[in-house]
Amino acid sequence: MKSAGRLGVNYMQKLHASNVPIELVKKGQNRVIEASLTLIRERAKLKGELVRALGGAAASTSLLGVPLGHNSSFLQGPAFAPPRIREAIWCGSTNSTTEEGKELNDPRILTDVGDVPVQELRDAGVDDDRLMSIISESVKLVMEEDPLCPLVLGGDHSISYPVVRAVAEKLGGPIDILHFDAHPDIYHAFEGNKYSHASSFARIMEGGYARRLLQVGIRSINKEGREQGKRFGVEQYEMRTFSRDRQFLENLKLGEGVKGVYISVDLDCMDPAFAPGVSHIEPGGLSFRDVLNILHNLQADVVGADVVELNPQRDTVDGMTAMVAAKLVRELTAKISK
Repeated sequence: MKSAGRLGVNYMQKLHASNVPIELVKKGQNRVIEASLTLIRERAKLKGELVRALGGAAASTSLLGVPLGHNSSFLQGPAFAPPRIREAIWCGSTNSTTEEGKELNDPRILTDVGDVPVQELRDAGVDDDRLMSIISESVKLVMEEDPLCPLVLGGDHSISYPVVRAVAEKLGGPIDILHFDAHPDIYHAFEGNKYSHASSFARIMEGGYARRLLQVGIRSINKEGREQGKRFGVEQYEMRTFSRDRQFLENLKLGEGVKGVYISVDLDCMDPAFAPGVSHIEPGGLSFRDVLNILHNLQADVVGADVVELNPQRDTVDGMTAMVAAKLVRELTAKISK
């Protein structure tokens, strides 16, 4: 499906055809929205109270799922990703300790506030403008419960726009972004959709939510991608020059003079040999250890992150890509929690 919000539009058309008063429709939508936000709010409060009671955490990672897939330009499988990632995080085939020694079973390190009920909202006819605002508000509800910091499980890459917007607005200023991806996702409006997963970083840069945007792993970029990159002052590190750029990327220091650093990982940043379960197969990417070396060596105050574009419908080799996503979540958790 290439037109954003088509299910919501069809729902509204059916209601109009049935002569349902628009005021009644809006009232019902508002109830669904409030119930959705209440669910996130109360879960975040519960987890925040627990972490504060235990004490000793300056920052604690909290998972928030955003199972949104309809802004994908090719396949919509990423809508089914959050439960697969959670299952892999706690898979008995591995233990709960990160490579740097942090224990994920400790709620001061990792908690979970559940999912934004995207499909329920769309079934109620909520359009993408409102849906993006609901995602932003959900992220802010997590951040209101100090010391919780959001680590968002996508979903397609369109979710990064409302999440980054929320983080920057809540912190009161722009942030630096480290973005791993095969694609720059900076089209003005891909196929006419301003909320396309291929346009999320155009919305972020237009909004002034990022001071610096570094894009790593790029190997599918056209003229518009490069022109948009120049327009917004994006630092694009393409795979064709990765051997030259490796030393710099493995010694990054970000965030000085801004409110913090946000990390966005599109799983197709990696070569499909490491992560085949994605919608857009693009050979010639990063190895998993390349990504981890950059993350482990990064000097930054990481205030939020997302892991996006797992497509379980393509993850047919024993859930390998879900395990890759889970490992990234674990290591990002270690980077965020203090």
